[in-house]
Amino acid sequence: MAHRELIKLMESNILTLDRMSDRLKRAPRESLGYPRQQIAILVRLYLGGQAKLKDIAMREMSTVSNLCAAFRKLEKGGLVARMVDDSDRRNTYYSVTSAGEKIAQQAMEVFHRGIGGLFENIARADEIALISALKTMNSILKKMELNNA
Repeated sequence: MAHRELIKLMESNILTLDRMSDRLKRAPRESLGYPRQQIAILVRLYLGGQAKLKDIAMREMSTVSNLCAAFRKLEKGGLVARMVDDSDRRNTYYSVTSAGEKIAQQAMEVFHRGIGGLFENIARADEIALISALKTMNSILKKMELNNA
């Protein structure tokens, strides 16, 4: 069963990525003045574009009510804008403001430096092999996403 091997590999990769993420969290980091959860939400919204709160909650594996407080703070700080859909007032969309874009870009730079630190001692051949494997994985996942959309 090829699916079993795929599942085992994905489990292993998830655990490895979790450990790497833990190393990033323990490393000294630059403060951007906002809690980590708010920065993570802001960056994902910046990368993904305007979205409904219920879709963001699903993506974050959270409830709308749990995210409301974070979004109120982000909105109060001028980092996100909230828009109610005139055609269906039940839908509220959030997008990143220009001030939010700057913070999101700074957060991504900090993240990139952290990731770079994790891989600074990797052998060039391993780096090339990993890049190739990730490109293949991303390509396949995109196809899956398009087919399941």
